[in-house]
Amino acid sequence: MRHGVKSPWILVILLIIGGLIGTLLGETLGQYWPILKTGFQPIGLQPTTIDLVVFSLTFGLIIQLNVASLVGFLVALFVYFRL
Repeated sequence: MRHGVKSPWILVILLIIGGLIGTLLGETLGQYWPILKTGFQPIGLQPTTIDLVVFSLTFGLIIQLNVASLVGFLVALFVYFRL
């Protein structure tokens, strides 16, 4: 059976869900298997604030990964390619 064209948005959603579930499992099961909580150097952008007198906007993004979240990403990729 031939698979149709897959939307890249499905991949993004699956990666977010996989990363969240992996992080949750890593934090929960990390007390039994400490390797799951092993983290990597955070990557991202420091918060930037724009003050417009009436209101101010703050933008920033920091990603902190651990081993379990990487496993979650890999499972999400596997699911995406199996769709």
